[in-house]
Amino acid sequence: MKLRWIVLTAVIMCCTIPAVALEISDKTFTTENAGKVVFSHATHMKKKIAKSPNISCKACHNDTMKKNVRYTMAQMEQGKSCGQCHNGKKAFALAKCAACHKVKNITYTVKETGPVLFKHTAHLQKNSECVTCHNSLFKTGENPRVSMDAMEKGKSCGACHDGKKAFGLDKCMECHPVKEITIKVKETGPTPFSHKFHVEVAKCDKCHPALYSTSQPNKHVGMAAMEKGKSCGVCHNAKDAFPVKECAKCHPALELEFEDKTIGNVLFSHTFHTALYPCNDCHTSLYKAARSKVKTTMRQMEAGKSCGKCHDGKTAFTVKDTCGTCHKISSHPVR
Repeated sequence: MKLRWIVLTAVIMCCTIPAVALEISDKTFTTENAGKVVFSHATHMKKKIAKSPNISCKACHNDTMKKNVRYTMAQMEQGKSCGQCHNGKKAFALAKCAACHKVKNITYTVKETGPVLFKHTAHLQKNSECVTCHNSLFKTGENPRVSMDAMEKGKSCGACHDGKKAFGLDKCMECHPVKEITIKVKETGPTPFSHKFHVEVAKCDKCHPALYSTSQPNKHVGMAAMEKGKSCGVCHNAKDAFPVKECAKCHPALELEFEDKTIGNVLFSHTFHTALYPCNDCHTSLYKAARSKVKTTMRQMEAGKSCGKCHDGKTAFTVKDTCGTCHKISSHPVR
């Protein structure tokens, strides 16, 4: 008799243990192409209990969501599995993919222009419907590379970036990073090229790829070729932009000091001279663009060489009797 009461008491206690005492944990599902999805039992139980204290696990675990059975999104849209509630009425619709699927920013490696960053977060702020891109334009997994020509025909990013739905593909800098370039010129020193400045006055396709390749190093183009319309000379022709003959606009002109131990050093100001004369008055008929090691004597200048070509007393003051204008003549005490 005593044994019967012990067994009966144990049965009653087992039957009256509340459901909340059960240990439930989060479930992580690994999808084939859309990352991992974490399902929180605790979160769902709290929401269900708040609406109906008598809700049971069978509200979800029934014939439409069986254990160890994988359900596709298409089946969920038909009311299977999560689709029982996530239909836009009982709970948010399945179309709000990012509510369950973790999205991340993607960096595409583009050999010609450098890495291109695609931000899921930025795009979802403007359009929360993932189906706009997936799977009509892009698979949820890895996609083949699409060229700019194909995009301009409406493929890939070009489906929206047409200048109407979103900014046009011609605004390259919105996606492709560009950098300021310094071109090494042996004769005149480093020459800076500002992408930032140029894209404000002209579109990228004005230069790329007709004038300059984006995929490989470009050959050095001489000033003579530019004057004939090559390279920078296509625009810098005195009509579309300042002519290439205005050298100091691009090439840094240095202030030079020539050493003369006899009557003092000589300072030559490029800034002063280029304000009066074009660079080709001196370069390269009188002087090479690089600094020459050949020294010109005063007698040679008086004969019209070097500085003497202009400093003849007509075009500019003469080199004969105005020495103190150029030479820093130091005063010595009389003994």
